[in-house]
Amino acid sequence: MTKWKSLKRLSLLLAATTLAANAWADEVVVYHTWSKPSEIAALTVLREAWAKDGHQWKDLSIAHDSGANVSLMNMITGGNPPAIFMNSDPGIYRDLNKQGLGVPLTKLFDSIGATNNFPPSVLKNITVDGEIMKAPATVHIDGMVYYNKHVAEAAGVDPKSWKSLDDLFAAFDKVKAAGYIPIAQGGDQFQKAYLLQALIASEEGPEIYDRFYGEKPDRDVIDTPEMRAALKRFRQIAEHTDPGSPNRQWNDTTNLVITGKALLQIHGDWMKGEFVAAQKKLGTDFDCMNIPGTKAVVVTVDSWGFLNTNNADTAKAQEDFAKLDVDPKLNAEFVLKKGASPVRTDADTTNLDACNKLVLETLKDPSKQVSNPFNTADADWYRTIWQEADKYWSDPSRTEDDFVQAMQNAYDQIF
Repeated sequence: MTKWKSLKRLSLLLAATTLAANAWADEVVVYHTWSKPSEIAALTVLREAWAKDGHQWKDLSIAHDSGANVSLMNMITGGNPPAIFMNSDPGIYRDLNKQGLGVPLTKLFDSIGATNNFPPSVLKNITVDGEIMKAPATVHIDGMVYYNKHVAEAAGVDPKSWKSLDDLFAAFDKVKAAGYIPIAQGGDQFQKAYLLQALIASEEGPEIYDRFYGEKPDRDVIDTPEMRAALKRFRQIAEHTDPGSPNRQWNDTTNLVITGKALLQIHGDWMKGEFVAAQKKLGTDFDCMNIPGTKAVVVTVDSWGFLNTNNADTAKAQEDFAKLDVDPKLNAEFVLKKGASPVRTDADTTNLDACNKLVLETLKDPSKQVSNPFNTADADWYRTIWQEADKYWSDPSRTEDDFVQAMQNAYDQIF
């Protein structure tokens, strides 16, 4: 990976890391990309619990999608590395392992009984080349249905009665006739890509999904009836959203549902934070469900990584951090603030809501969960999928053949 070529300067890197470790006797640099109120509230839960173990947290934060991977590499090669960092890219961990800078967590999580209670999708997300290298912080499902109950009632439809996407589309005529947007969809690449991967998982199942989004994809799956059927569904949704979709942010899209302009949105379950912030009540104003008839859900796991500093104090701080991060009670408190679901199936459910419990129930079935490619796949591959999905969605003249040909060409260049 190009961004890690400078890590070849191993002697300089190790020297810099050792120097930095000496400065961490009293405080530990924790690097992350969270800055929203809900995210800060969640971090505060972890920070305060960790402080009780005698550790001091030095915060280092940059915004989402602003080059976090590159910044992390620059800090490491520049001799100012964070001891703890938030990152899910498996390539980062492989490169750190090659340089002897990774911190494996398998033995630690086995010893505290965490490993056996991670859902399969979480375990897959945090494992790199057979070793647990990431401490999972949150679980999100990328493609849940969140809908406005008042709009559903006014249109005379009952989303909970839908058994398939055909039922959903059959109800859309009533929704349109009642004057509402059937489905709100945002306009940037990631929203479309997440929708496509959710449709492939829910409609075609784990086998097709993993062949397309796996660490080493199967070229033959690109041109199959299943993939073409998923593309048809993708285009079908494009035809039912509103003209304001292009360039619209995900939270503005959610707001169409919150304010009763649209019936529903299919997106990551972080949507719930927007409903809660708007003081809407789950079960009264809005509700959630998996995609009707779903065969599998796509799971995103936000994770922490640790850098080997060869410093015993820092290693103890990292171990205490990892233990707290996956503690079933503390993690439940953490994700409640974040607007996510716990990383363990034995989490404390006392304060979790119905949508959290739906996620945990879904994750009990190994056959119904696959990983977000962002957590597991080659970055060049999934970024190409994002681009081609965007082109297919945005240009009705582009055919399934165009998508298939583009992905086959990309496969031949990447693998």
